[in-house]
Parts: sequence; structure tokens; C-alpha cells
Amino acid sequence: MGDITHSGGCHCGRVRFEVRAPARLRVQRCNCSICRMTGFEHLIVPSARFTLLAGGDALQTYRFGTGTAQHHFCGVCGIKSFYVPRSNPDGYSVNLRCLDPATIAAVDYEDFDGRNWERHGHTLAHLSAS
Repeated sequence: MGDITHSGGCHCGRVRFEVRAPARLRVQRCNCSICRMTGFEHLIVPSARFTLLAGGDALQTYRFGTGTAQHHFCGVCGIKSFYVPRSNPDGYSVNLRCLDPATIAAVDYEDFDGRNWERHGHTLAHLSAS
């Protein structure tokens, strides 16, 4: 099955984006400190499959730990609808919860042990390969 275009954005609507991915999505649930606290569910894609449509001027960036991951969030409503992950600096992780549901046929979840990122981070690298 081929990829389709999914749309999404933040709560206030200022940040809008599109992502090319299958209608049936494979999403990672992570137990690291930030994902556990925010409920982020990861759809990791190559950067060529992600397009920011609006709101670049509203984005703020939060970094912690190694500073590699770029946690972008809307400076108006505070929602992190996507970011550049440490595991996939050549791609984006889109929050499933921020996608418009109309184009999602189904979701398959994989649990990811982000609490032990140093041991498991490399297992996500293939997700942003073009």
C-alpha cells in the first residue's frame, strides 16, 4: 500500500503540517521522561516526507540532555506536534495525537524503551531512511 498525505497541527491551529505515510500507521510509544509526561506517540518519517505548512514563526525549541533532539512546540498553545529526534536527526517524529484523524485507517503500536535510550536508540534509525 502506498503513502498518502496526512495533515496535522497544534491545538490553536497556528502550526500546520503535512506528512506522507501509509494510511495504516506504525507508531512508537516511548517511556522516556518527556514522552511519558506529554503522551507523545511517535510517527517517525524521513525529512523529505514532512512539510511545515504554517506557523514556523510561532515555533519555540526546547533541548535537554545531549541537546541533539530539537523539541519544537507552538509558542501560542504549547503543543509539541512534531520534533527532530535524537535517534533520527535526519527525520521528524510527528505526534500521532496531532494528526487529523480522517486519513488514518488504523494504528499499530510498538513500545519503545526510551528510559534506556542508550541501549535502544539505534533500533529506530531505519525509520527515517529515505
